[in-house]
Amino acid sequence: MATSLFSRAGATTSQEAGREASLILRTAFTVAPILFGLDKFFDVMTHWSKYLAPQINDLVPGSAHQAMLIVGVVEIVAGLLVAWRPQIGAYVVALWLAGIIVNLLLLGGHGDVALRDFGLLLAALALARLAPAYARH
Repeated sequence: MATSLFSRAGATTSQEAGREASLILRTAFTVAPILFGLDKFFDVMTHWSKYLAPQINDLVPGSAHQAMLIVGVVEIVAGLLVAWRPQIGAYVVALWLAGIIVNLLLLGGHGDVALRDFGLLLAALALARLAPAYARH
């Protein structure tokens, strides 16, 4: 019998708890990258180009805005990959977060955001480990 998310709080088996944790992480790492990726095209949450370290900007062709459009596409694809194949997509998101952390450290002044993204990287790795055990059959 399937249980709903957060049902019978405190009375779940470890199997049910693992399945719920996997679902929560899968949802987060599907929705967040897609929303952040879409926002790279609209700059509603922030002006994303300001978050591109000059060292990275010098390596990529075009403007910082054009680079952020590519970043947006990658984030959307990563989110869709987590939805489709979380055991693969979660590793892609973790790798992407590692790149974001490096970029933020190069940029300077955003160590707090880099530390938060490190926590997200660890959560993505947890999903990658949980996903095979709780994959839909």
